[in-house]
Amino acid sequence: MRQLLPTVVDQVDPATAYAESSRGRPGGRPWVMANMVASVDGRAAVEGRTAALSGAADRAVFNLLRTLADVVLVGAATVRAERYGPVRSGARPPVAVVTRSLDLDWTSPLFAEAVQRTEVLTCTSADPGRRAAATQVADVIVAGEGQVDLSRALDELGARGRRVVLCEGGPHLLGQLVVADLLDELCFTLDPLLVGGIEPSLIVAPPIHPPQRLRLVSVIEDDGALLLRYLRAPAPA
Repeated sequence: MRQLLPTVVDQVDPATAYAESSRGRPGGRPWVMANMVASVDGRAAVEGRTAALSGAADRAVFNLLRTLADVVLVGAATVRAERYGPVRSGARPPVAVVTRSLDLDWTSPLFAEAVQRTEVLTCTSADPGRRAAATQVADVIVAGEGQVDLSRALDELGARGRRVVLCEGGPHLLGQLVVADLLDELCFTLDPLLVGGIEPSLIVAPPIHPPQRLRLVSVIEDDGALLLRYLRAPAPA
């Protein structure tokens, strides 16, 4: 891996590039970082999955960021599409699944084989029978009524001692975090592929007014892929 920004380093340890001393608790809530991958033409998946977009460097950063997090946040659609399991390396943070419908396979490895009990973030309108089934294999956190209130969900995670939340998508969940102004850090791999099609883009969200500005803090290149790291830009004076 070759670092291009903030300084040129021919062989860089990604742990150095992704170190951040200021991952605090903005407004008292946990720090929210996201890790995403997309093609040059902005597609976040190929045939519904990210595997074709993820090279060796992206996978290394994927595993590294999990060691920096206290919990991995992911949407239910991504759990189903990517066939999520529990974190099996590093610090093994638990996975927290955001789901309004509770339409999940409770016998899957994500629940049945988790070292730390998986957390499920849902809302009061979720089906009572599914909620009862979820409580048998997961820690259920209710945040919101008709849909999951992400701000309240983060407060609940913070009350459980989660200081750094790592969102691994998908694009709809990331879009909801951006719209709610809850994203503090974006780690983004730009893969040198043109995919086409109608796969979702990096975020799926309504127009954001005003657009949220990010500050680029590091760039790493590896085999044509660019690993970009952004922080929330300071508010204008």
